Amino acid sequence: MKKQIKQAKKKISYRTAINQALHQEMERDNSIFIYGIDVADHKRIFGSTKGLLEKFGPKRVFSTPLSEEALLGFGLGAAISGLRPINVHMRVDFLLLAINQLVNMVASYHYGTDGKIQVPLVIRAIIGKGWGQSYQHSKSLQSFFAHIPGLKVVMPTTPADAKGLLIAAIRNNNPVVVLEHRMLYDVEDEVPIEPIPTPLGIGQILKRGKDITIVATSYSTVEAVKAAQILGKRGISVEVIDPRSIFPLDEDIIIKSVEKTKHCIIVDYDWTFCGFSAEVESRIYEKLSNKLKSKVLRLGFAPTHCPCTRPLEDEFYTDAIKLIRSVEKKLKLTRTDLSKETFYSYENKFRGPF
Repeated sequence: MKKQIKQAKKKISYRTAINQALHQEMERDNSIFIYGIDVADHKRIFGSTKGLLEKFGPKRVFSTPLSEEALLGFGLGAAISGLRPINVHMRVDFLLLAINQLVNMVASYHYGTDGKIQVPLVIRAIIGKGWGQSYQHSKSLQSFFAHIPGLKVVMPTTPADAKGLLIAAIRNNNPVVVLEHRMLYDVEDEVPIEPIPTPLGIGQILKRGKDITIVATSYSTVEAVKAAQILGKRGISVEVIDPRSIFPLDEDIIIKSVEKTKHCIIVDYDWTFCGFSAEVESRIYEKLSNKLKSKVLRLGFAPTHCPCTRPLEDEFYTDAIKLIRSVEKKLKLTRTDLSKETFYSYENKFRGPF
């Protein structure tokens, strides 16, 4: 029987975990370079590219003009020429300006060459809320990207996954879109010191439970875990599943959990119509339609554009309070007294977009 080697870990932030992954991978492989708008400026993409320019130089770390279509086309050319580019977009909304390159070229190039040419290109895009961001800076779009054959899509939610999934994406030989929520950047947790990839397409259980399953993506996992902790005080055991990878999807971990609990809420960090939550719901019904004790419930963004002000933004997003009330309704429980609970811990630290 093989002995499991204990991995040395250190408590670091989500942003430091990303930074550490970039440093270690660029040290390992000279073909890796990172580029994009403001990658090398003084803020260094919320600090995630800090120190890279000084260590690896301007040929491997550089800022670019404001032209998303050209940037992604440049990345495609570099990738099929033997390099391993990482293209960074500070807001996922503006990745839409590169949609021709992404959908018609990057995603299909490997297929179009009968698998003869690989496209080892990573696209880092930042998602996330925060008052003042409003409708042009608050999208998520994972369902759209995952809809396109040829693209892998991951959403790391913990510091360990921020490092491990980014490493796996960099080492992958075809395009991976990595969506990072900026309100997770200050979250701290234990992260392996060594560069260990987290396999793409494998979900995880953030909290084990037996009464109801919550499947949550990205920042929604923070709200889901908070809701689970509060409900746990009154004896309700909530299991929280983080798919981590939108495509490829770990269907098994979701199905096994819902088969056990017989109840499921899917809270996606996105709109619900034609979204990831609909895909997960469909798969649950295909496998477990006769075993469920209640209908699957889907939660997500309000069906409108994101508002600018904080009070309206709180209504736009699904939070722990809405989740608690949804669980109570589904399990036919009395309302939990939330008067002594504290919510919005991350949002209350936020002081504006800049």
